[in-house]
Amino acid sequence: MAIITLTSDWGLTDHYVAVVKGAIMTRSPKTTIVDITHSITKYSLAETSFIIKNAYKSFPRGTIHLIGVNSDETKGLSHTVVYYDGHYFIGADNGIFSLLCESPPDKIISINRIPEPRYKTFPSLDIYVVAACHIAEGEKPEDLGDMKTELYKLTGYLPIVEPNAVKGIITYFDTYDNAITNIPEKIFTETRQGRKFTVFFRNEEITEIKKTYSQVADAEIVLVFGSTGLLEIALSKGSARNLLGLNIYDQVRIEFEE
Repeated sequence: MAIITLTSDWGLTDHYVAVVKGAIMTRSPKTTIVDITHSITKYSLAETSFIIKNAYKSFPRGTIHLIGVNSDETKGLSHTVVYYDGHYFIGADNGIFSLLCESPPDKIISINRIPEPRYKTFPSLDIYVVAACHIAEGEKPEDLGDMKTELYKLTGYLPIVEPNAVKGIITYFDTYDNAITNIPEKIFTETRQGRKFTVFFRNEEITEIKKTYSQVADAEIVLVFGSTGLLEIALSKGSARNLLGLNIYDQVRIEFEE
């Protein structure tokens, strides 16, 4: 039985989620539909990539992930199927795939062999559902369009590694208002090589990374590598976002002793 997941910034007030689910049920009645989230901040590719990247691996290989964020066709974006790490991802080639894929995908297919939709304002319904159900029904994804070799890349969302520093940004806040950066523990460890370090953000300078949030007193700043493997800035039993005045895309820099 095929699985199609949905990730979007549509919210739950309008009809968008319902009509997409209804269209999937009509085209592929035996498919299981799973909502990852419909609460992405409008148009935020950083938030979208964070959510999907940390969710998709829990699903069986062959799962189809429909991405309904920043996909308006008026932007001249190529609607695309990407096969990566045993999963299918369907969305606009607006940079989201370059953030999801840590290595070149096995397949990149531009969706250009399905009927032209009457309206072009909701590609998730008129294009992505058609493509997702085509794959869910066991048909070849290559039948949907032409193969591509490159994806549009958003390099500004990736950490910058220097011999004595790692530069990153805050990309997401979880429901506890912990600030999650784009700096992986692996990059930190490889660059550190056992050296002392200082983490700089806003007006703060922190020289330790803890194992758990509770290793500091309440309302104190704590840095951890969380379950995502990414560096987090938190306030024990408090809101790092509000009390530290942090925002998405704020810079975070780790400097290592020379």
